[in-house]
Amino acid sequence: MDAVLYVSHGSRKKEATEQALDFLSKVQEEIGIPLFERCFLELAEPDIEEGIHRLVKKGATRIAVLPVLLLSAGHYFEDIPEELDKAKLRFPGVELHYGEPLGVQERIIDVLVDRVRDIVAGNQTPNILLVGRGSRHPSTRTAMEFIGERLRSKAGADSVHVCYLAAITPSYDEAFHAVLESGKPTVVVPYLWFTGVLLRSMEAKVQKAAEQGYAVKISGHLNDHPHMIEAMADRVKETLVGMKTP
Repeated sequence: MDAVLYVSHGSRKKEATEQALDFLSKVQEEIGIPLFERCFLELAEPDIEEGIHRLVKKGATRIAVLPVLLLSAGHYFEDIPEELDKAKLRFPGVELHYGEPLGVQERIIDVLVDRVRDIVAGNQTPNILLVGRGSRHPSTRTAMEFIGERLRSKAGADSVHVCYLAAITPSYDEAFHAVLESGKPTVVVPYLWFTGVLLRSMEAKVQKAAEQGYAVKISGHLNDHPHMIEAMADRVKETLVGMKTP
């Protein structure tokens, strides 16, 4: 029996976990296979092994494992595969088929444009500070720079600067300070899927700066925009087709 296992990152914040679960329920409505579980890489339960165990108990023999990740980095190439290797030893008769993250897609960049337009009036073209999670994997910087340039073009922004919350530079704190020093009206755009500790910290800093008179706003995160649901559902369908191919 075929099944789907969604592997989300996980968060210390209950709100973030609930957002991820709600989002994946909406994705699952687009999928024709009723047997599925949602699990987390860290900071929340169930973990990957338990998620697979639950599916096996329900009769799953082939499982499409979908990483709920925006870009390919350490979690995709190392952490999740390590957990899947352990699961293969425990469940040798079960086929595990590993899907791909969403990657760089124009429709996801369009979500960023929508989030900017939600808080920018008329035809204004503000400066944008695009904030990624960050990873030492070399593909992360390349992807984020490309996304930043496409966002600048599509949103009609004067400029887009890219920064990161962890692992690589420029850091969000450094870039945000530079934004304030420049005095230019700026929209901070989080390239984050769900809420969490990092996003709340960003929002607090923007709010404090705005209260001090700086022309800075923060847009909404990606969350459950219809394009995000569509993109995730497409990844599931691709993986299901692939695991049925001889």
